[in-house]
Amino acid sequence: MRITVFRKLMSNEFGEVRADMLARDHVFSSLGGRTVDQALDAGLEPKEIWRAVCEAFEVPPERR
Repeated sequence: MRITVFRKLMSNEFGEVRADMLARDHVFSSLGGRTVDQALDAGLEPKEIWRAVCEAFEVPPERR
């Protein structure tokens, strides 16, 4: 998954403003105590990050 696709999924699911806020501020234990932005900067795969976001926010399977 490309980062642009990941960002689009985030915006579609949470809205642009909330997606940006979550990516910047929400720390995920499943990402090693990182935010989405930190995880991307650290080189984690966007698909792995998307899975973590979906689990944390209980995104329905059909939108994962």
